[in-house]
Amino acid sequence: MHTSLTRIAAVLIASTMLAGVAQAETVRWARSSDSLTLDPHSQNQGVTHTFAHHIYETLMWRDTEGTLIPRLATEWYVKEDDPTVWVFKLREGVKFHDGADFTAEDVVFSLDRARSEGSNLKQLHAEVAEVRAVDDYTVEVQMVGPSPLYPNNVTNTFIMDKTWSETNNVEEVQDFAAGESNYAVLNTNGTGPYMLTSREVDVRSVLSVFDGWWGEAPAVTEIVYLPIADNATRIAALLSGDVDIVQDVPVQDIERLQNSAGFKVETGPENRVIYFGYRFGDEPLRSSNITDSNPFDNPLVREAMELALDRDAIQQVVMRGNSIPTGVATPPFVNGWTEELDQYPAPDVERAKELLAEAGYPDGFSVTLDTPNNRYVNDEAISTAYVGMLGQIGIDVTLASRPIAEHSPIILGDETDFYLLGWGVPTFDSAYIFNDLVHTKTDTHGTYNVGGYSNPELDEKIISLGTETDLDARDATIAEIWEVVKADRVLLPVHNQTLAYAMREDITLPVHPENQPNMTTVVFAE
Repeated sequence: MHTSLTRIAAVLIASTMLAGVAQAETVRWARSSDSLTLDPHSQNQGVTHTFAHHIYETLMWRDTEGTLIPRLATEWYVKEDDPTVWVFKLREGVKFHDGADFTAEDVVFSLDRARSEGSNLKQLHAEVAEVRAVDDYTVEVQMVGPSPLYPNNVTNTFIMDKTWSETNNVEEVQDFAAGESNYAVLNTNGTGPYMLTSREVDVRSVLSVFDGWWGEAPAVTEIVYLPIADNATRIAALLSGDVDIVQDVPVQDIERLQNSAGFKVETGPENRVIYFGYRFGDEPLRSSNITDSNPFDNPLVREAMELALDRDAIQQVVMRGNSIPTGVATPPFVNGWTEELDQYPAPDVERAKELLAEAGYPDGFSVTLDTPNNRYVNDEAISTAYVGMLGQIGIDVTLASRPIAEHSPIILGDETDFYLLGWGVPTFDSAYIFNDLVHTKTDTHGTYNVGGYSNPELDEKIISLGTETDLDARDATIAEIWEVVKADRVLLPVHNQTLAYAMREDITLPVHPENQPNMTTVVFAE
């Protein structure tokens, strides 16, 4: 521990020295964890996307209001004579960091790469049949059928340089879960406002402004990105002046920072739900003392687990009021959310014990809960609290806490019986949740359906959402799917996350609903 803290201190000192006279233009940005990889199509994970958005760009993006805005595409529309084709008009005069021109062939290459078998983003492009370049600045995306909401799916699909990718043998996406690496994992060539200058994974990365960027020159000309897992160390670095912005502010420090001279805290709701998941199926759990059945496969056990979950206590004690308890695994930002779905039952320990007995587990059972400890706000503390709650009804839980870089391979490798995860919804539509978390795991869907839930009838309805043009009928199908998902307790939602960014008082960085702040939006006080 002493060695780690000494190393962090040394990095902070070095970062301060590098800032030199450019104090007003260099921002030292601290987070609790690092990007998992720089391969832009390898991981569909928030921290990874946030870092990548500074280097790479997407066809469109969402601003701090959640509005879809142009980026590398200046306009997009359904082809007049063919409702199954989306047309994207591209921004002209854009350069990659190595000086190469950005053209339609780069978009075709990148969308094809993002929808390839090895990509963690492929489910977002499941309805794409073909991507083709019409000319240097026009791309047509042929869908398998009318797909009115497809543009919402590309806000985290980054555009790579086709020639650079071929030259460096990165046509195929990194297999992160298998521990594979490639040139794009540590090297970049995007069109974004910043270029990668140096990278030391989990310690320090430096980004410098790209003078050839097509947008307005940002006030921040250098970013020093510092993953600092320890909460106290991260906040101490801000208070001592060693960092300028802390994105992941522990809830226990919000009030103190708000009242500290020279600092301010920006807060707001995030488009992200925090939930527990569990393994379905007849096979016994790997971490349980029950060897002839899977307790989680019994709906009475899942009901008991929900009645043991005191969401309000977690909000008040663990989150200190900085969360929004929920009974459905979608935030209010998302199409399909309703107040009725959002309702959740009051905890009832005695009834939960009765349900376990009815299910055939009067003495409870044991299981291991896998949780990250540096990804979401108070993630380990949330899991610890639920371990105690489950203990009250006889479920003996062993907590296995890991950094997100170690937690993610376990999740993607389906190596967990019981886990905590968070899910943001960049499309602002329920289909994104269903495609990834509910649909039976296939080559194109169910990437994060870690528990192996399978409902063929529901799968058909989920697939239909991709090409349903009658939006009222589509919303009705979404409501039907949510009714089943909630009744089956496919996921056990805890709360919607709220965000807090702390910074020097002369810096303004607004909270982004996707928790994807971009340093191009930083404003310095005069």
